[in-house]
Amino acid sequence: MFFSTNLPPLPRYTESAMCTRYYRTSGPQQILDAFEIDAVDAASIPAAPTFNAAPHSFQPVVRLNHEGHRSLALLRWGLVPSWSKDAKISFTTFNARAETVATAPAFRVPFKRQRCLVPADGFYEWKQLDPKTKQPYAITTTAAHPFAFAALWDRWQSPTTPEVLETFTILTTAANAAVAPIHNRMPVILAPDDYNRWLSPTEIAPLDLLRSLPDAGLTSWQVARDVGNVRNNSPSLLAPI
Repeated sequence: MFFSTNLPPLPRYTESAMCTRYYRTSGPQQILDAFEIDAVDAASIPAAPTFNAAPHSFQPVVRLNHEGHRSLALLRWGLVPSWSKDAKISFTTFNARAETVATAPAFRVPFKRQRCLVPADGFYEWKQLDPKTKQPYAITTTAAHPFAFAALWDRWQSPTTPEVLETFTILTTAANAAVAPIHNRMPVILAPDDYNRWLSPTEIAPLDLLRSLPDAGLTSWQVARDVGNVRNNSPSLLAPI
């Protein structure tokens, strides 16, 4: 048995259906401190920031280990349910809607007992300007960084090879008043005081946490369309235009 870290060819996401892109500028120690990480595999610590995290890339997530301690793990973005016949489903499972996560076949089991946090410093959304044009925006919180997206994870065993793949999905909800002029959806951002509840295996269905961040908690600015190409990954992507 082995854990796969092979990436398929990167798709060119030029627009956002929900939350298909985020960035993480905090350093390793900031992440370990902010999320009070007790156990960590050195291979899971991000060696460098990412300014354009996209589906099918491997990113650090925070979850509870078998001893009940917070640990950092490197998982692929795009959830593959344990029951799936193949990993192709991950092209449509990089987000889970808060409104249906408790009943959707791909997410209902992980929602009960395999919840995790995705460390981030901001995310991108695209505003429809006309039928052919979308303008990307960078969006971040006005509070301390890094913050956490609510997420789920699962472990999949290939039925034909020894491959084992661990993956995650980011929860989304209706946009608040600050994001709504840009897009009608936004990722669920959890308050630090809610991290324990979200991660706890004794909390079967914390649906009340799947809410929009207060309007005053976010700020946004226009960025260049270079962010539409997943191969671009530099601080210049965050430069206001």
